[in-house]
Amino acid sequence: ARELGRLGHAVKLIAPQLVKPYVSRNKNDGRDAEGLCEAASRPRMRYVPVKTTEQQAALMLLGVREQLVARRTQLSNTIRGYAAEFGLTEAKGLDKLAAFLAAIRQDEGVPALARELFAMLARQYEQVQVELKAIEAKLLAWHRADTTSRRLAQVPGIGPVTAAALVMKAPDPNAFRSGRLFAAWLGLTPKDHSTAGKIRLGKITRAGDERLRQLLVVGATAVVKQAIGKQRRGSRWLLNLLERKTPKQAAVALANKMARIAWKLMTTGQSYDAARIDAQVGAAG
Repeated sequence: ARELGRLGHAVKLIAPQLVKPYVSRNKNDGRDAEGLCEAASRPRMRYVPVKTTEQQAALMLLGVREQLVARRTQLSNTIRGYAAEFGLTEAKGLDKLAAFLAAIRQDEGVPALARELFAMLARQYEQVQVELKAIEAKLLAWHRADTTSRRLAQVPGIGPVTAAALVMKAPDPNAFRSGRLFAAWLGLTPKDHSTAGKIRLGKITRAGDERLRQLLVVGATAVVKQAIGKQRRGSRWLLNLLERKTPKQAAVALANKMARIAWKLMTTGQSYDAARIDAQVGAAG
C-alpha cells in the first residue's frame, strides 16, 4: 500500500473480516476481487489507514511481546508437566517458578539426566524473561512518548500495554460516529436475535480485533475484582451492576464502557475525568 501510494495511487485498505460477507462460497482470486469491489462500493464501509514504517515497527513491539508471553507460558507449563511426572508440584504463579527450578536442581531424588534437562529448560525460561523485560521496556518508552497513549492509561483498567495497543491497532476513531460503534467494532456488544418486535440479545459478537478485546476484558476483570473485594472499591455504576449481574458479565459490560471512554478520549483529545467522561459516554453511547 505504501509503494502504491508513492506511485501516486489513492490506496484504501479494508479489514478482511469486513470483506468476508461479500465473498461467494467457492473461494478463488476472481471471487475475492469481486467481493472487494462489492465491499468498496458500500457507502458506510470503514477503511484502514495505511501505516507508516514507524507505525509498522511499533506494531512489531506488540507482536513480539505476545510471542514471548506465549513462549513463557509454554515453557512454564512444560516444566510443571515434567516435574509432576516425578511427583514434584508447586503452587501456580510465574513468580514461584524460579525457586521451583532451583529446588529441582538440588533434589537427589530426580535422575541426573532429568535434572540436566530441567536446567536446560530453566535457561530457556530465563532467556525469555530477559527478552520480555527488554521488549516491555521499549513498549513502556513508546507509551510514555505518545500523548494519546498516556491519556488512555488514565482510565481505570487500561494500563500502558492496553493503551499502546489501542493507539497502534485500532482504526481511525473518527471513522466511528459514536463510542457505541467503536465498542461494536471490538466485538463487545451483544448479538441481536430480535424478531417480530421482541428484543433478544445474546452473547457478545466477538468481532474485530481479538487481542484488543482480550486486553480490555482482562483490565475490566481486574477492576471488578477490586469492586467485589473487602474494600468494595469501584464506581457506583459498577457496584450497582454487580448487584444484578455476575462478575464475568459485569467485566464484559465494563470493557464495553472502557472502549467507549477510550473512543471519547481519542476523538476529543480530552484527559480522563471520571465524572465528566462517564456522563458524556452514558449520554452519547
